[in-house]
Amino acid sequence: MSNKLAYLGGPKVRSKPFAPWPPFDAGEERQLIKALRSRNWGGYPSPNKLASSFARKFAAAHNAKYGVCAANGSVTLELALKAAGIKAGDEVITTPYTWVATAAAPVMVNAVPVFADIDPDTYCIDPLKVEQAISSRTRAIICVHLGSTISDLSSLKKISRKHGLILVEDCAHAHGAKWMNRGVGSHGDFGSFSFQSSKLMTSGEGGIVITNKKDYEMRLQSLVNCGRKDPGYDRFRGEIFGYNYRITELQAAVLLAQLSKLNGFTKKREKNALYLTGELSKIDGITPLKRDKRITRSAHYQYVFKYDPRGFKGLHRDDFIAAMAAEGIELDGDFYEPVFKSPLFNVTADEWPMIRERYGEAIKNSPALPECPVSNKAAYHEACWLHYPALMGTRKDLDDVVAAIVKIQDNIDDILPRKRDGKPHLRKSGGLRAGLSKRR
Repeated sequence: MSNKLAYLGGPKVRSKPFAPWPPFDAGEERQLIKALRSRNWGGYPSPNKLASSFARKFAAAHNAKYGVCAANGSVTLELALKAAGIKAGDEVITTPYTWVATAAAPVMVNAVPVFADIDPDTYCIDPLKVEQAISSRTRAIICVHLGSTISDLSSLKKISRKHGLILVEDCAHAHGAKWMNRGVGSHGDFGSFSFQSSKLMTSGEGGIVITNKKDYEMRLQSLVNCGRKDPGYDRFRGEIFGYNYRITELQAAVLLAQLSKLNGFTKKREKNALYLTGELSKIDGITPLKRDKRITRSAHYQYVFKYDPRGFKGLHRDDFIAAMAAEGIELDGDFYEPVFKSPLFNVTADEWPMIRERYGEAIKNSPALPECPVSNKAAYHEACWLHYPALMGTRKDLDDVVAAIVKIQDNIDDILPRKRDGKPHLRKSGGLRAGLSKRR
């Protein structure tokens, strides 16, 4: 086969699609038909039968006592903050390198998001930056377990205890992952998971909050169910102004079947990711994210590696990704950008006045924002995100990923003369637009 780059008219390394997503089988069909025939489809009474069964099983699978299902993985973050008693004007520290929903959750409960930069080895929130960001108004921390990595929960728990802060784990990427042999989501006060279409477990939409405190569980149930205090969650003090954030029985039916496969799929992705890490580590300019020894099981929502242009004679990351797309391997570079730079994070003081004291009239472009150089470098120059279906197939699939990188590196001189003005000029891959979505 010719070694000419596909971008320049040569043959692709790969023309076959990766494993289809989401996977399903007769298990989902049986659960859906059973729910359909029951004529009990909705979320009320809350929690309904299948939703209650799923929540109990999912929580147990992550070493938590309680689980409360909700409409999606964005509102689950809001619910956690509301159940924790976060009030207007309270500050919530979180990472800038995440999907918009993480930082939007404090805004939605009239609190104020405060950003702490990420660790360059893991892309998760840096505990040292968290501690530096704590003020007299800080009430909570939201960490994000990102891609294939897990935040430093040991340090974050220590910081939370020291300062009397609520710790919320955003586990939208981390179904089935474990830190020191304990499921993610059960280390902090709350664990928030998403079941949106692109997630490792999905019912199209949906989410869950897990917790180990009964009072929190009761408040979550009430918040999801319009503020009602029904039997089973009527023993907390006070009244709640709630929402209708219930999940349907049809969604819960699919999730029960998905949960039964989670352990096997997690093991398969982890095995394939370990192999891929070993192969990529041999390539100059490519560095897999560091795996902390305290991670005893990774979930691998996406496989993320760092790109160093010095290994490719200065070729920009976006050009590299476009060349990979031409070879049949879809990657994303701007999978996430710093939240406060996103056009979707249009948070203004005329709607959310609690932000005014810290940020002025808008969070975006506010001079009060931190620099966050590590997040900027990851977003615009360094991070490469490989979609998880690549980890659901065979070793040959992974060898194709490696072969495409090596092919580009071996023929880098064929690309470089075509660059103009030092700017990326190859067509971007649009990996997510090819079938996956970041949304929660």
